[in-house]
Amino acid sequence: MTDKVVDVTIHLDESLGAADREKIQDELRGLRGVVAASSQDETPHLVVVGYDPDAIDGRAILDTVTDSGIQAELVGM
Repeated sequence: MTDKVVDVTIHLDESLGAADREKIQDELRGLRGVVAASSQDETPHLVVVGYDPDAIDGRAILDTVTDSGIQAELVGM
């Protein structure tokens, strides 16, 4: 992995509890190239993901969330 890390913010269209958000974050952290995934109780609709753009792109990260049945979109890179 390179030293290059960028962030993307994913907006979840659904209200998810902390346990469900943690499950999504764990799945994202398991992707090759993802170095961090986190959300805060104060802003539960937002998940910030740090990743190596040489290894994975934002679309693949979003697809991981939406493939689990959650409506979401990218809101920043």
